[in-house]
Amino acid sequence: MILIKGFCFFGLVSIHTLGFVSNTKFKSIDSKAIKCVNRKSSLFMVKEAIRVNDAKSVEKGGIEIQPMRPACTITWKEIKEIFKDEFDFKGSDLKKYDEISKEDLAKAYEMMQLSRQFENACTQAYMQQHVRGFMHLDNGQETIPAFVSDSIKKSDIKYSYYREHTHALSSGVSPEKVMCELFGKNEGTCRGAGGSMHIFDKETNFQGGWALVGEQLPYAVGAARSILLDRHLNKEELKNDDRVTIVFLGEGAGQNGRMAECLNAASKEKLPIIFLIIDNGRAINTFTPDVAANSDIYKMGKHYNVPGVVVNGQSMVDVLRTGRIVTDYARVNGPVIMQVHTYRFNGHSPADPEHERGRKEEKRWARSEMDPLALFEAQALNEKWFTKEELGEISNKVKKQVKECIDFSIKAPTPPRELAKQLEYPDPPETDYSKKIAPIDGAEITGRTLDHNALKNAELHMEAIRSRSEAGQVTIGDAVNLAIIEEMIRDPRTTIHAEDLQAGSSYDIPKLTQQTFGKLRAADEIIDEGHFIGKALGEGMNGYRPIIELMNTNFGIYGMAEISSAGNTYATTGGQFKMPMTIVGAGGTSPNQALGAEHSQPLHAYVMGIPGLKICAVSTPDAAYGIMKSMIRDDGPGMLFLPVKMMKSTRGSINHGKCMPLNKAALIHRASDESIAKGRAVTVLTYLHGVFEVEKAMKELKEMDMEVDLVELRSLKPLDMDTIHDSVSRTHRVVILDESTLSGGVGATVSAIVSEKLFDELDAPVKRLCMDDAPVPYASAMEEAVVKRAADVVRGVAELVNRKV
Repeated sequence: MILIKGFCFFGLVSIHTLGFVSNTKFKSIDSKAIKCVNRKSSLFMVKEAIRVNDAKSVEKGGIEIQPMRPACTITWKEIKEIFKDEFDFKGSDLKKYDEISKEDLAKAYEMMQLSRQFENACTQAYMQQHVRGFMHLDNGQETIPAFVSDSIKKSDIKYSYYREHTHALSSGVSPEKVMCELFGKNEGTCRGAGGSMHIFDKETNFQGGWALVGEQLPYAVGAARSILLDRHLNKEELKNDDRVTIVFLGEGAGQNGRMAECLNAASKEKLPIIFLIIDNGRAINTFTPDVAANSDIYKMGKHYNVPGVVVNGQSMVDVLRTGRIVTDYARVNGPVIMQVHTYRFNGHSPADPEHERGRKEEKRWARSEMDPLALFEAQALNEKWFTKEELGEISNKVKKQVKECIDFSIKAPTPPRELAKQLEYPDPPETDYSKKIAPIDGAEITGRTLDHNALKNAELHMEAIRSRSEAGQVTIGDAVNLAIIEEMIRDPRTTIHAEDLQAGSSYDIPKLTQQTFGKLRAADEIIDEGHFIGKALGEGMNGYRPIIELMNTNFGIYGMAEISSAGNTYATTGGQFKMPMTIVGAGGTSPNQALGAEHSQPLHAYVMGIPGLKICAVSTPDAAYGIMKSMIRDDGPGMLFLPVKMMKSTRGSINHGKCMPLNKAALIHRASDESIAKGRAVTVLTYLHGVFEVEKAMKELKEMDMEVDLVELRSLKPLDMDTIHDSVSRTHRVVILDESTLSGGVGATVSAIVSEKLFDELDAPVKRLCMDDAPVPYASAMEEAVVKRAADVVRGVAELVNRKV
């Protein structure tokens, strides 16, 4: 073992590291004991900034450069004091971390070299147009992958963001697979579906690569929950399990509100998670203190009893030591924050003009003075840990490896065209979910992990719902609740998240779930849908089937980013990660709803454009029950919309145990052959409350000698064109009663598809009865002008039949 003493290397470096350290020199800065802190204002500016080419020019009045952000000078001794004060470590506990073997130093240095040389190769490949789109490089921050390769295991779960190449490499993903992904090749981690910003690798538990700043935070928290769920369901098998989740984010993302929510969740459940803050002082390129009142993210956890530590990211040795302590702590005690003070040598991306204040000068200074590879090389030679030849041997080994990686990627085949459509859904739309076999170990785990009295109470509750079904008195909420409890018993890897979950939420959908399955499988959540949809996504990527109950679907607007990512995950990861997530809630816009604009928004229309989602809408308890069961069993993400104003008033029976298809419409009423023959029948396509409104209109239409084929669009996406075609081929006229807006609504999509595919069957243009583009008012007098209803259906059908169009 080599005893590594506290060391903070400053000044000019003499060793070239892959051409990044030039002979350009800058006047050294008097740090005056400046630690790793961020100033609230820009105290360090470029003073008459010009580059000077030799020491003589400095002596003759060359103009010094002082970066806006001073170098970090925190020492190993000071870091250990933080561990004592904030983590309750004793000095004797920390002593073992002083020592790092030569073998481990060599391994870490090799990872830094691989990270630097790989990113340099990416730059060349980008200029040669092998890599397209956005690309974000990590030069200058190589101590972080060194730490990951040193302390994080293959079994640990990793979540990163769009600047993740080196994080993947240090997690054990092969350079060839990463580079092929950048090249858009079939041998890439995601078969070319993800690209530079979306590296995923199931074998090493590297789970992204996410493009929206900070979005990975709740996903990582959900992944950490999955570790606890695994331990809960398999106590004996995993009694020695010490896995952690690590989430990488910049200090800019650390200012995101998701950070506070995730610290709260991690603390509340003592989740095994490391929040790794990569603090390069630039939020994209903006100087972070210009927009953040406090950039000391490692202190952010104090409110939640989550300890944190900061370390100089230019010192590989200190980062390794600190990382080892942090990781050991998280494996036993739970959440922790590690903030690494670094400098990023590149702009945000190769296309970045870097016009932000002081950025170009700071970058040149950092390359010369703060290169972590050059600093370690100088330190290693000075302390005689390595010879120059030994370091050169490692560098040459990596150089050969990266060259082979590039050669392999250039020759690798591109993915087939048809792969894009194949990756739309994990389960094809025509799947019969009744034939999906329950997990082999499901009954055993359920019997072992559930309290027998709680399970008995749930069985009595379910029997009461079934009895009401026989009497035709089951509500839509009861039907969904029954489906959920049945599926959670059938598959112990099914979980549920909701607000007011203990109380059953507004419509009893999650009723009795926490009392039966416990707080880990049935989680009562803070009031932020994006947060718990994100956590569910993390669970879904790690073997669980999360259900999210939204109470009112309009609240899902808070979670649009997470819903979008859920829809994209299966395809973006090249089919590696399925996303068996179900989102359910009451929504739609009924006439006389009196809920105002915000509670009357058509989320079902907003999400129609998200790829990979199956979107269903129902109006009866039977359909709600059967579709909910199927959606839970589906291996992809789905959204089930329920009619908010019919949740308690509509009652009926259910076909117990039956799973309904996720791709079929339902012919609720068929026009008589006589009305068809007389040309007085119209196909009406609708969903949610529209079914009830059309049924009301049918009575008046009958009196006017007109009839309708009433088709309930239970599957909004994918659309059941077979059922629609069967009806239109009889009536040759179509009315759409739509609970979304004129612009961008569901009806607009359905109308376009019907007009394109069934043009020869139509005797008149498709007639849309949709919400006006104006916000839905509260007062009924105004609402009538915006929300269509039975009277509008009567007029619309009559106009088509009487050819007044």
